[in-house]
Amino acid sequence: MSARTKARKRALDILFSADVRGEEVSVSLAAAAARAASEPSRQASWLYARDIVDGIIDHGDEIDEQITTHSRDWKLERMPAVDRALLRIGTWEILFNDEVPTAVAIDEAVELAKELSTEDSGAFVHGVLARIDRAR
Repeated sequence: MSARTKARKRALDILFSADVRGEEVSVSLAAAAARAASEPSRQASWLYARDIVDGIIDHGDEIDEQITTHSRDWKLERMPAVDRALLRIGTWEILFNDEVPTAVAIDEAVELAKELSTEDSGAFVHGVLARIDRAR
């Protein structure tokens, strides 16, 4: 598993944790940063995970607007928390990270959705992210 794949999973953990606990993402990020400081072997994945989460914090309103616009009648609060987090990660990578090819951002989000969410989540995540990509 690549360092970026691991980083996406770490970012997902941070976003999911904040969502289910009803806390600010920055609180979950700070807790993850404290844990990461004691895990130097995971430094490579931590740095990119932090970039993802910081980017989502910085562009959260725009990211959520894009997801809502392209999710075809699905409100953010109706989506499973895992899907919501993966869509935020994928949208950030598509719109704000030129280092990651769009196809990679979409594929990574879809694979995590298939692994960690509902039976239909992979197709749903793919559809929303593909529409966001086409609209930009």
